[in-house]
Amino acid sequence: MSNYLAIATVTATLQRTLQACVQVDVDGARATTVRPDRLNSASPETGVNIYLYDILQNNAWRSAELRHRHSDEKYTKQPQTGLDLYYLLTCYGNEVELEPQRLMGSVVRTLNSKSIFTQEMIRETVADSTFTFLADSNLAEQAETIAISPVDLNVEEISKIWSVFFQTPYSLSVGYKVSLILIDSGEILKKPLPVRNLQRHVTPYQPAIAQIKVVEALSNLWQTQLTTTPLILATSTLLIQGNKLSADNIQVRIGDVKTIPQTVTDRQIALDLSSIPVESLRAGVQSLQVIHPQQHVSSNVVPILLRPTIQEVTVSNLQGRGNDTRSSDVTVLVNFTIDKAQQVTLVLTELSLSQFAGYSYDQTKHRRGNSHSITFAITDCLPGTYLVRLIVDGAESLFTVDTDPKSPTFEQYTGPIVVIS
Repeated sequence: MSNYLAIATVTATLQRTLQACVQVDVDGARATTVRPDRLNSASPETGVNIYLYDILQNNAWRSAELRHRHSDEKYTKQPQTGLDLYYLLTCYGNEVELEPQRLMGSVVRTLNSKSIFTQEMIRETVADSTFTFLADSNLAEQAETIAISPVDLNVEEISKIWSVFFQTPYSLSVGYKVSLILIDSGEILKKPLPVRNLQRHVTPYQPAIAQIKVVEALSNLWQTQLTTTPLILATSTLLIQGNKLSADNIQVRIGDVKTIPQTVTDRQIALDLSSIPVESLRAGVQSLQVIHPQQHVSSNVVPILLRPTIQEVTVSNLQGRGNDTRSSDVTVLVNFTIDKAQQVTLVLTELSLSQFAGYSYDQTKHRRGNSHSITFAITDCLPGTYLVRLIVDGAESLFTVDTDPKSPTFEQYTGPIVVIS
């Protein structure tokens, strides 16, 4: 976790990292952190300017925090806020000598090779005499990885950002996102007495969820999965087990969706997720709760992990030939609608018994709204046949496993696959 200096420390680390490269690549270049409308008066003639234009809460971390919070809004651990920082990097200089374009190439190359802000980079920034005001920063102690990645901004989005700066001419710019930054509340929590015996206490007539199971025997194919983490897909049937679950007009809430289960007893509820419109569900960590509307009571909140299912994978804009690496656009179609704010990662694993190659990509293209399909920009990939996985807010899609004992690929992964030729 980090204190209130975390945001400023990220900006300073980014500035220090870019300063080290641009001054070598372009003589006299400097990295600055001023508003774009002050570039002429508060900056040198040549350089790159770093402007933090937006800060958003990280949805994946906000969902994960549900498991640490009681129903009375008290936390079991020190609360933290997960943030994503959005930066506009603007290059300026002598247009005749193409200084802005040379600087942009230097910036892209540097942030591609240093896409992770290591603890050493952060400590060196805090210790730098230029940033004495960050001496109390503890960002380097954050356990979660801090990564920087490019943001695909179209002309309209860039125009909206620049329109804020009145009468300021546009300069060559690119967007980047830094994630994940955790800021703690600064509260000193009281240490409770040690626990001698675990018991579940609820108010009279309040339903209580003890565990959630699935009817499908996916665990037979995925024996490494913990039994406490059921594999849940959009077609799964959930068995919600607990006490005092039965009532009139019972409802089950998953995320923001309320639905009526198929069968209900006092100790178990059967809920077929396929009865819920798939457009209403989201992949990732979701909260589940049993509601008794007439009694005005509800159960404890239990987190579940909804895994996306890949329906189709297509390749376009393939570049490269012979033994060279390939670059292309890979579009993945899934069953769930993926929100624009959700974090997505494409994982490719070579389908080969003799050699192994694996790649991970999180740079997307043309992602302007909620959609069932995501297009990834694939670079430096060797030609071959690859198994495809999609990770959405920590929820990983599953491979297809051959269950035919007579098949030559029995108990092997068979899909989904993509061919990079």
